[in-house]
Amino acid sequence: MGKSEKKKTSAWRKLIFGFGVTLAVGIILISAGFTYEAIASKQAAKDYPPPGQMVDVGGYDLHLVKSGSRSPTIVLEAGSGETSLSWRDIPDKLAPYATVVTYDRAGYAWSEKATRERTGDQIVRELYSALKQENISGPYLMVGHSLGGMYARLFAQTYPDEVMGLVLVDARPEDDARDTQAILEAENFTGNPPASTLKLLKQSGILRLFQDALLGGLVAEEDRGQFINVIATPSYFEAKEEEAKLAYTTEDAIRGQRLGALPVRIIARGLPQNYAQVGISETAGQKLEAIWQSGQRKMLDISTDSRLIVAEKSGHMVIHDQPELVVDTILDVLPGR
Repeated sequence: MGKSEKKKTSAWRKLIFGFGVTLAVGIILISAGFTYEAIASKQAAKDYPPPGQMVDVGGYDLHLVKSGSRSPTIVLEAGSGETSLSWRDIPDKLAPYATVVTYDRAGYAWSEKATRERTGDQIVRELYSALKQENISGPYLMVGHSLGGMYARLFAQTYPDEVMGLVLVDARPEDDARDTQAILEAENFTGNPPASTLKLLKQSGILRLFQDALLGGLVAEEDRGQFINVIATPSYFEAKEEEAKLAYTTEDAIRGQRLGALPVRIIARGLPQNYAQVGISETAGQKLEAIWQSGQRKMLDISTDSRLIVAEKSGHMVIHDQPELVVDTILDVLPGR
């Protein structure tokens, strides 16, 4: 073997060795990330026990939190990806006047993963079952934020004799998906990353290690500890994705809804969404916002006793931006207030 051939062989050996070392280091780092997250998640389960009761709704438990003891019962239904924690101190402010219930839909936060599909009908029936098993009786004042607004409306439609009012907090209108589809497709908007990607980010420890960078603009800084340690589980990402895919079933169920003279209060955001943050053009964003605002006003047709309140200082998260407005609106619907 000549000198040139020996040099080539040596170079190849060095290249292969370097690749092997890099691969080994990569495997070690990846393994360390998964191990780190597994240990951190196990500790989090001890540090963040469920504050409420676990209620069996047919083979899996929902986490339900009750405060207050007076009648009626205020049920708070959170939005897509939101949990019982999202309401912050709103339940405490309402508890002196009524019984207040917050809960986590199946797969969310402390609630167990469901074995039934995440249609609106199934979600509503699970909530009703949990309330009855805990002897939390009506009449119910249903409060729904965002996607939770559609579930609250379906609950009122399904159990009309037990619902005494409805408060919709920047709730998703039933025609929103249909009216915005063409605009979003033209913008090549794909929505949230798939649940499989988000699960990998969490299980590998990446989401925990780089939470400030990855959650900026999505989760408030004060809520990130709870999000990482309680909410962001594989079942959460799966449930959120399935709810989004099956939201059309709830839209179809409540389209053209009429609830007679049921007191209905609609709180619409006063500040537009930051559509540019998700890569949507200014023109398309303006169209999407106009559709959303039109949908808020169309919901006035739900009842002959409906009223629109504009949260002038709030974006979509009115429950965080103007919680006092939400509390005052709810109290305004209570009998004798």
